[in-house]
Amino acid sequence: MSDTSPLRLAEPQDVADALAFALRYAGRKRVHHADDIMARITADRLVQHLKDAGYVVMKAPSARAPTTSHMPLPPGRE
Repeated sequence: MSDTSPLRLAEPQDVADALAFALRYAGRKRVHHADDIMARITADRLVQHLKDAGYVVMKAPSARAPTTSHMPLPPGRE
């Protein structure tokens, strides 16, 4: 990885939150076979295992909001 890479080390809590979310939802639909507590416990255990195994999880910077400043004005509003 180069020094100019936009990636940064992901916080363990961020990884656990993402894993817990994945265990509770399929896309935007809630799955009911994993409750919140079990999802959190499983996510925390997975994060600890990845850390103990030497994995490093990287996170890209947040995406910038789209801009419409370079869009042409609609007809009649010029």
